[in-house]
Amino acid sequence: MAFMGVLVGTLATPAGSQERPELRVTSVSSRPDAVSGGDALVRVDVPGSVSADKVRVLADGRDVTDGFEEAADGSLTGVVDGLDDGRNRLTASAPGAAGGRLTLVNHPVSGPVFSGPHEQPFVCDTEQFKTVTGDTLGKPLDKDCSVKTRIDYMYRTTGGEFAALPDKDERPADLATTTTSAGEEVPYIVRVETGTINRAIYETAVLHDPASGAPAPVTRGPGWNGRLVYGFGGGCSSGWYIQGRNTDGVMKDDYLSKGYSVASSTLNVFGNNCNDLLAAETMAMVKERYVETYGRPEFTVGIGCSGGSYQNHQIADNYPGLLDGILSGCSFPDVGFGTVQTISDARLLDHYFAQTAPDALTKEQQRAISGFGKWESIANLGDGGGRIDPTVFCPDQLPEAQRYHPEDNPDGARCDVYSHTVNAYGKDPKTGKARRPLDNTGIQYGLQALNKKTIDVDQFIDLNRNIGGFDDDAKPVAERTVADPKAVRTAYRTGRMLNGGAGLADVPIIDYRDYTDDAAGGDIHMRFHSFSTRARLDKANGTHANQVMITHDGRGFTTAGMLADMDAWLTGIKGDSGDGAPIDKIVRNKPADLTDACWTRGDDPKKITEPQVEGIDNTECNTIYPVWTSPRMVAGADVANDIVVCRKRPVDRSDYQVPVTDSQFAALKKIFRGGVCDWSKRGVGQQGLAGTWQSFGSG
Repeated sequence: MAFMGVLVGTLATPAGSQERPELRVTSVSSRPDAVSGGDALVRVDVPGSVSADKVRVLADGRDVTDGFEEAADGSLTGVVDGLDDGRNRLTASAPGAAGGRLTLVNHPVSGPVFSGPHEQPFVCDTEQFKTVTGDTLGKPLDKDCSVKTRIDYMYRTTGGEFAALPDKDERPADLATTTTSAGEEVPYIVRVETGTINRAIYETAVLHDPASGAPAPVTRGPGWNGRLVYGFGGGCSSGWYIQGRNTDGVMKDDYLSKGYSVASSTLNVFGNNCNDLLAAETMAMVKERYVETYGRPEFTVGIGCSGGSYQNHQIADNYPGLLDGILSGCSFPDVGFGTVQTISDARLLDHYFAQTAPDALTKEQQRAISGFGKWESIANLGDGGGRIDPTVFCPDQLPEAQRYHPEDNPDGARCDVYSHTVNAYGKDPKTGKARRPLDNTGIQYGLQALNKKTIDVDQFIDLNRNIGGFDDDAKPVAERTVADPKAVRTAYRTGRMLNGGAGLADVPIIDYRDYTDDAAGGDIHMRFHSFSTRARLDKANGTHANQVMITHDGRGFTTAGMLADMDAWLTGIKGDSGDGAPIDKIVRNKPADLTDACWTRGDDPKKITEPQVEGIDNTECNTIYPVWTSPRMVAGADVANDIVVCRKRPVDRSDYQVPVTDSQFAALKKIFRGGVCDWSKRGVGQQGLAGTWQSFGSG
């Protein structure tokens, strides 16, 4: 498993000194090339034959030795500050040892590090953000929405509430105590740090008694159990151009009471920032700050539902080392494809059903064409498809005068997922708009419904003749949508389309789902998305043994219980010194009772332990919680949902398990003159990930 801080700088070994023991310099708080804020936690490993007090550490010739402390193992650790933006050279030397060196590349605390140029416009929310004490942060100090970092102490009352600690030097009469997972009984006092990093407002919380002095990265306080929980918030629509007024929240008793520290930021809430690349960068910078303050966690667990699951999966895969285990609730593999392809198809279907041919199909026929479990989900997801339209989901904070309008303000801010990810996709030189990896050419909508005789051939023909696509502004047009080929290649190469074969292959995953496929008004959080991630893991790695899938109706277990399971899993992996690849250690250290399962419905839920598979009523769990499908799966795509542009082949009568007349077949050939999707082949432009820790633009 990749743990943060194992990346090392190049060691300097002078000629003729190969026999001398070497000093080894490593960056603990971040990758050496991704330092931010002018400081870094650095470790110098000192050979046993060398006295640690003889080691001298320089930063570009400046002596920083006094900032280092000796640990029990003889190594030295310290925060090196005063770093310049750009390259900084650290050197460590000692008599009788070969010197070590490390180059740190520092970036401004306001960013960017690797996500590319800052998005503009960008609305500051510091005056509306409420801290854990109920205060607001006040006006920003600069154009990057910065505020002065503040420290607040909260305590847990014996009545079970959090309250501000009135005086750091006195103990309230109603102060509770708590026993951590490490068995330490401590006063239930929480140190909360709030500030701005990467233009985001961040919060970190950890059990810490102010009477013990300031926290230090070398010596762990008795309250912290050595684990960090990073919270990722949900949403997507309207998640652009704003700093955000909320994090995922850090005052979580279930975690803090056991000694877990908690961190989050406004740009790790997808309702503020629907961009996994920017979310990864922000999380990396916040974690760096955390490590410089408290020390490196033994492991970091990501927790998030919906938009939080996008971040969990893509950060773990594309930026390995930031997360060691993930709890993904109401999950999707990614936002740009796992979600957008389904909701954009639903938007087209809803337009066809409601406006183009309002009386052509019954509700049951429409539902069968969509693949969803509930007819109401068609309009529900269709509305959500507005996130590809630059005019639908602008955040309230963004002034009307700054918003895009095709006639009145063509240069305004476009409120859509593609414009918000323009650093990755780039712009079309002809239109100046963000390139779109969105395509529905060759898709035979409703094919399965036709072959099951739920709809007839004429209805199938009319649907596919008139469903159309989207223009550059995502407005319905008669022609099918054609993807930008460069954007398609970029999606695969950069991990905007979750690959699953990079960092995620070595990370334990608990996928938990509160089932909503049958919600009365329809719902976007459909169960098949969990299987999309599983299918991608299988395609990339030949196994999904690192993923446990659990389904329930909101009763039966808690995230705190799953965190305990993940803790046991990761603790076992970390302590495993045996042979084998990471996946082997993941498999042999998985807790015995942590298995694929579902929980029965009702007030007294029972656990059903069985492999979770696709289907409607083929297993006990699928009888309770059917795995419905999507419009593209009804058209023949598999559950991986990883093809943006399908390969085409000529229309073939064998596609249709119902009689088709010559005139009907001629009509189908005319509709699909460019061919129909051959889902058995890799998509156009589909390729592997180009690598991890990729950087974009001038960032």
